[in-house]
Amino acid sequence: MTFDTPNGTHGARQPGAGRLMRWFNGWNMKRIRRKGGKVMGMDALVLTTVGRKSGAERSTPVSYLPDGNDAWLIVASANGAAKNPAWYHNIAAHPDQVRVEMAGRKVTVSAEQLHGQAREEAWRRIKKELPRFAKYEEQTDRELPVIRLQAR
Repeated sequence: MTFDTPNGTHGARQPGAGRLMRWFNGWNMKRIRRKGGKVMGMDALVLTTVGRKSGAERSTPVSYLPDGNDAWLIVASANGAAKNPAWYHNIAAHPDQVRVEMAGRKVTVSAEQLHGQAREEAWRRIKKELPRFAKYEEQTDRELPVIRLQAR
């Protein structure tokens, strides 16, 4: 289980962490935790990781695709930015300390980055069902990491 996808050299502007974005993410996370929901037209969950440097819990809304019973596929797209999102590095540092929340459920999960054929199959499915990710792929030169979260 390796989390080793390097950053790229170009891509879209990564979403900022300004006051408005923090408010928007907080509002979305409250809604997702309470009753589930969508962000930008895609099903979303609240992903909680442990900061690789701080050791503090960090939560963020993330789009997902169901992948069987109590399993979800997420993509470290950062909207097509050149760099992987912070939560990707947090999972890499602490893959055994990840949790998802949605619609009143809190589930501890194990995280696995998909590689090779498993990633290709998942990626085709993701692009078909969530076409926005195909656009993100075009905006950057890095391979967008696909992570499978499985309830423990």
